[in-house]
Amino acid sequence: MEEAAGQAEEAGLASLLDRSQPQRYTGRFNPESWEQEFDKIPMFMKKSPGEIDPEQNPDLACLQSIIFDEDRSPEEQANTYKNEGNEYFKEKNYKKAVISYTEGLKKKCSDQDLNAVLYTNRAAAQFYLGNYRSALSDVSAARKIRPNHLKAIIRGALCHLELKNFPEAMAWCEEGLRIDSKEKKLVETRAKADRLKRAEQRDARKAKLKEKKEQSQKEVLLTAIKERNIKLFLEASKEEDEISDGLAEMSLNGLSSDSTMGTKVYLDDNGNLNWPVLFLYPEYGQTDFISAFHEDSRFIDHIQVMFAELPPWDSERKYHPSNLELYFEDEAREEMFQLNPENTLRQVLQHQRYFVKAGTPAFLVLVKHSPFSKNYFFGKKVHRLK
Repeated sequence: MEEAAGQAEEAGLASLLDRSQPQRYTGRFNPESWEQEFDKIPMFMKKSPGEIDPEQNPDLACLQSIIFDEDRSPEEQANTYKNEGNEYFKEKNYKKAVISYTEGLKKKCSDQDLNAVLYTNRAAAQFYLGNYRSALSDVSAARKIRPNHLKAIIRGALCHLELKNFPEAMAWCEEGLRIDSKEKKLVETRAKADRLKRAEQRDARKAKLKEKKEQSQKEVLLTAIKERNIKLFLEASKEEDEISDGLAEMSLNGLSSDSTMGTKVYLDDNGNLNWPVLFLYPEYGQTDFISAFHEDSRFIDHIQVMFAELPPWDSERKYHPSNLELYFEDEAREEMFQLNPENTLRQVLQHQRYFVKAGTPAFLVLVKHSPFSKNYFFGKKVHRLK
């Protein structure tokens, strides 16, 4: 009995010792993720979460309900939204900053100085979002409340600068400098606006001189075309009678369109016209382009160069210079005109039924007596030029 009692006493003592051992604290921070865990505690948060979930962040939800209590005065609520917007602004979260400042303005508090600050701060956030006109509207509203609000004036000058309203930017700077003649930002902005305004005026003068020179060159070119009795096609109207009148009329509009390859007719140093010319091969849906076809060059000379070697698309090997015929089409009359290869470009362009379209003469190239040619000419009247 005594032995059993001794064993029981020892077991009780061991149990007591076990309970008295220091217990490991289970609520400690994990050494590998302590920063993330700290960031969940409102006091240590570096920035607030985008949306506060009461279940995930009960402490924050409680604080939010206190801060934005509708029972507080409009001035207190507006100031709270201003502070919230400032925090978002520091984090460069400009969209949320705009929302906070807007909520503050919605309170329509009686503190006009606070309203002016809300407008100016919202303008700054809008500015960094690239919404320069909205920012300008806000600083204008701020100045209606406080005309000498220097921050609003600076922001307005910067908005005008970004909008390339250089005279207005300078005017805002002048107004601000009358309040503080040493304000560095205004001095710098005025100098930059003045420099950019002068550059803009210089570029405008250059552009005007260039336009005048190009117009003069076009008129000289048009005179040369008129003297050769070459007709330009004008698409002035879809009405048939107006088109007929337009065909006979010479105008700079007929030279205004660049060719498909970006080249134009021009006068060389010897006073000769050089035209961009397009050759079409309807049988194969192919084209050739000559950027400067001298008006006194013969068609045969170019054809011999272009077909010195047979093109890869000529699977039947039939596009030999001696086997080709050249045409232009009178679409208005649905008639075809066959060129003499010995003709020069000037001779063809002077034909009474040839009209230069979009500043680029175009010609069809077909193989003599081919089945495709016969089908192509079916129902059309063909004239042969001498």
